[in-house]
Amino acid sequence: MAQIFTHAEVAKHNTRNDLYMIIDNKVYDITKFVDEHPGGEEVLIDEGAKDATGPFDDVGHSPDARELLEKYYVGDVDPESKPVKVESPDSLTTSSGKAEGNPLRIILPVLFFIGYFYWRFFLNKQE
Repeated sequence: MAQIFTHAEVAKHNTRNDLYMIIDNKVYDITKFVDEHPGGEEVLIDEGAKDATGPFDDVGHSPDARELLEKYYVGDVDPESKPVKVESPDSLTTSSGKAEGNPLRIILPVLFFIGYFYWRFFLNKQE
């Protein structure tokens, strides 16, 4: 018999390192899928910990995507349960509060533009 979850219980699993999602009244633990999602992790984090049936259907996922869901199935939603407001944690921090991501994604473009403008306005004038 499948485990029964309330909306409140699912809403507690709202971080990148512990993420549940409801689709068609079934609960999925998608934590291990976050890095593999072809649409990026942000959409899963934004729609996670709540009923994401609408957004899932709106995107037009393939039958293969629906089949893949079965791998992450953990239970069903209690039909008596009412949806709750999900507290969305900052998607750029982990549960430990440390920032995620590589600072080079900001530094490298800035250095590129500085180098370009240096070349354009200072080195080109000498020629």
